[in-house]
Amino acid sequence: MSQNRVLIVEDDTRLRQALRATFQTSDFDVVAVGTGEESLHSVSTEPPDLMVLDLNLPGLSGIDVLERLRRFSSVPVVVLTVRDQIDDKVLALDAGADDYVVKPFDPAELLARARAHLRRGTDARRADARTTIGSLQIDLSLRQATWDGQRIAFAPLEFRLLEVLVSNPGRLLTREELLEAVWGSTDSEHRVRLRVTMTSLRKKLHDDASDPRLIVTEPGLGYRWVGGEEPGT
Repeated sequence: MSQNRVLIVEDDTRLRQALRATFQTSDFDVVAVGTGEESLHSVSTEPPDLMVLDLNLPGLSGIDVLERLRRFSSVPVVVLTVRDQIDDKVLALDAGADDYVVKPFDPAELLARARAHLRRGTDARRADARTTIGSLQIDLSLRQATWDGQRIAFAPLEFRLLEVLVSNPGRLLTREELLEAVWGSTDSEHRVRLRVTMTSLRKKLHDDASDPRLIVTEPGLGYRWVGGEEPGT
């Protein structure tokens, strides 16, 4: 059975190490970073099962991270912060946090909350992970897809792009959102990579860009996963 991956975002080095030890002792696979920018990059390259997020971070604040994260990821987020005012809690929950824990905290309670969110997240992923569209079958939980029963060989970035698209059915995903989600950066050099990766992905999915059944291009804006429906229906 694979370990659940938790991403800890905490700028205090001693607390970050203490949190790492707490989760590792409970058999979690732990990634720990100290800035909001690092957290978004980590989510895009190694998607976690849970994030523990401080609000008081250098550079991007925890609220900034939540707002950007929710453009492309539904990973459960437990905010862990010294801010104990109701306004701060409301702001974080409105920005996309799933839970709010105030420091100082009981490690056992934090772990219990983490496990509860992971159980709910696992149930939701099991329900939504499989998609069948004609000869194409996609299973996000197994991170694979098949065409006529033959497994499709994806490059890691291709599958990550597919995962983001399929997880947001019908929604327009801007180029910036996709770049942030897949490459962790909106740098101009990655825009070319997005086009190249999208072209390769479409080819492997047998999706014709001129007559799409899966991925529709919104000129000048981005892309939309239409899940097998005819565009415009």
